[in-house]
Amino acid sequence: MRKSTKYINYLILLWLMMTGMSGVSQEKKKLGFTGHLQNLNTVWIQDYSSQWLTSSSFYNRLNLKWYMHQNFTFSASARNVLNYGQLIYDYYPLYSDLLVEDNGFMDLTGTIARDSSYLLYSNIDRLNLKFTKGKFEATVGRQRINWGINMVWNPNDIFNTFNFYDFDYVERPGCDAIRLQYYTGYASGYQLAFKMDADEEITAAGMYSFNKWDYDFQVLGGVMTGDIVLGAGWSGYIKGAGFTGEASWFRDKDNFADTTGIWVISAGANYTFKNSLFAHISGLYTSNGTTGNAGQSGAFIVLQEVSPKTFTLARYSLMGELSYPITPLIRGDVATIVNPNDGSFFLGPNVGFSLTDNIGLLLMAQIFVGDTRTEFGGYGQLYYMRLKWSF
Repeated sequence: MRKSTKYINYLILLWLMMTGMSGVSQEKKKLGFTGHLQNLNTVWIQDYSSQWLTSSSFYNRLNLKWYMHQNFTFSASARNVLNYGQLIYDYYPLYSDLLVEDNGFMDLTGTIARDSSYLLYSNIDRLNLKFTKGKFEATVGRQRINWGINMVWNPNDIFNTFNFYDFDYVERPGCDAIRLQYYTGYASGYQLAFKMDADEEITAAGMYSFNKWDYDFQVLGGVMTGDIVLGAGWSGYIKGAGFTGEASWFRDKDNFADTTGIWVISAGANYTFKNSLFAHISGLYTSNGTTGNAGQSGAFIVLQEVSPKTFTLARYSLMGELSYPITPLIRGDVATIVNPNDGSFFLGPNVGFSLTDNIGLLLMAQIFVGDTRTEFGGYGQLYYMRLKWSF
């Protein structure tokens, strides 16, 4: 399956470009075409070496929606990326292989051109057909199934878990799935979803959402690859502050009697003050996490694949964030994640500038601090500058 579908993305990409350039003006009611073009420059200062590594990328995203019938909508989105610089030729092919890895049942990520100093590739992360009839929706194909509630860690997001440190992928990855939805109210309804990944592992679950006491609740159950999963979440307010939480329980379905379950629980609160200062705090508990040094095994924390069971190796994590509009066109933000047991922490300050209505400049740092073998030790510091044009 994966070999036969690997080059479909080239045909879809060509069709996206041709349709987007010619169809939007001719069929405004039937076609919607958006996207962005950006340049991202990165400097990585390593903890274990005096060498500074640099890389750059040109990133083009194309989004197409085709309202082909009153009941049918077709969606397709492509990412086209050119990466070049020291990270490519110093870590080739490890870094390059991570960039083009596709974990979907269909391999819709393909290398267009590659050498020891650059990599040009394309990825289709949305490719689906949606049927809508009254309160019922059915979506088939590559899509994002977002069951998460919290802003940082989402134990309920069993289909499309995202990596918090991958800040540049705002659309977040999709999965190859079938999803059925039936709405019983504005904030209530039923969902059933079935997903298969590259290893032909199955994730299938149902969720019921409802509103009670001015809170939105959800409960879910099913299987996530090799685990049985049960979960619940809530979202509401306490005296003007947003209050959200999620909990999921996982247990090996093939060795159910011989294992104990794993609990992953997160909760957060956020508040916007009268002066527009936004504050957010969040916490994470993982029952099988360690209270000692929680050193990660991967070399690229930004690219690591995560699941609700692998947000961290630590038992406890704490997160805080402050965001403030310095001027109407400049916004500052700083976030930190702390491991209270091994003393390591992450710090992520950034400043965003709105240069025009559709051009933005972002300056950002990702600073990882900790001793050897701690959770955030050994990664060093990453500095970014991004110029982005949206259309």
